[in-house]
Amino acid sequence: MLTIPFNRPSVGKRELDYIGECLAGGKHSGDGVFTKRCNEAFRTLGLGNILLTTSCTDALEMAAILLRIGPGDEVILPSFTFVSSANAFALRGATLRFADSEIGNPNIAPDAIEALITPRTKAIVVVHYAGVACDMDRIEEIAKRHGIAIVEDAAQAIDSYHRGRPLGTIGAIGTMSFHETKNISAGEGGLIMIRDEALYHRAEIVREKGTNRSAFFRGEVDKYGWVDLGSSFLPSDILAAYLLAQVERLPEIQGRRCAIWNRYDQALSSKVSAYGVRTAVLPEWATNNAHMFYLLFENLEQRQRVIDGLRASGITAASHYISLHSSPFFHRFHDGRPLPNSDRFTDTILRLPMFADLADDDVDLISDRVLELLEK
Repeated sequence: MLTIPFNRPSVGKRELDYIGECLAGGKHSGDGVFTKRCNEAFRTLGLGNILLTTSCTDALEMAAILLRIGPGDEVILPSFTFVSSANAFALRGATLRFADSEIGNPNIAPDAIEALITPRTKAIVVVHYAGVACDMDRIEEIAKRHGIAIVEDAAQAIDSYHRGRPLGTIGAIGTMSFHETKNISAGEGGLIMIRDEALYHRAEIVREKGTNRSAFFRGEVDKYGWVDLGSSFLPSDILAAYLLAQVERLPEIQGRRCAIWNRYDQALSSKVSAYGVRTAVLPEWATNNAHMFYLLFENLEQRQRVIDGLRASGITAASHYISLHSSPFFHRFHDGRPLPNSDRFTDTILRLPMFADLADDDVDLISDRVLELLEK
């Protein structure tokens, strides 16, 4: 039977060459030659002051430490997101206040943010779902008016922008993921973006187990020691070597992903509406980095019928998050507010296979099969 996976990482010769070069060089731990080359490559993309991390989750945990989040603080974030967005702040003892999504897309709703702000609110976490920018004009205005830091979870948002600004560079701190399901990957991996120079230097310390080891290697201090809270957040140079090749291939990978996204859109957007199904709508302030092509079904039953039918044809499609406010762990702590939009996206989003090596014929086959299943 034909098998089309949901995702397959794109690996070229350059990745293997760089890993071999790193292994031969004898410096495999973090902050080696390839880490430095990666930093420069990301700066050319306009990401500013960055540090590579072992994951986006670790980058978010660094953000919580850098903002000195602790017991008694409140953090506002979307309910429709991956658990890492919440765990990082829960681990510091913060009270999580989940906000509903927009009506038209899964991103956090600015009105819902404002309704949750109290004198104890320490941070607003925004998640750019599918690499599509949240309404940052309104969110920035709210945060500035109340004096609250914004953390951007831009895990899915490489090569995506809000009115020309790279996602992850708008808030005080931004984070990004290079998990194998992302547009470019290192198997695992992430980075943290920091606007404030002083906070960036503290981030170096937090990332190196709370020591000023990086300053020592630059010759800025004559010995290093434990100077702050921290943990081991830096990835090996072997992963950085893999990632560097991916960054250098970004135009190639993105060109192919965008072509796939457009092919899906042309095949489905004008036809699925007859069955009450919608495709994603791009806000006027946002770009599309083709991280994901998803459909919004009328209800859970209709979506499940299509998932099962695709699976029977050897095609792997996937739903997405269970809203965190109703998750097995957190539901007993939730304050009972209804979050209808978040719940609706939990029940109705279906993601179709999307990866750079997906063939046009497979895109057409998947599209045709979705339409056949909707007709039943």
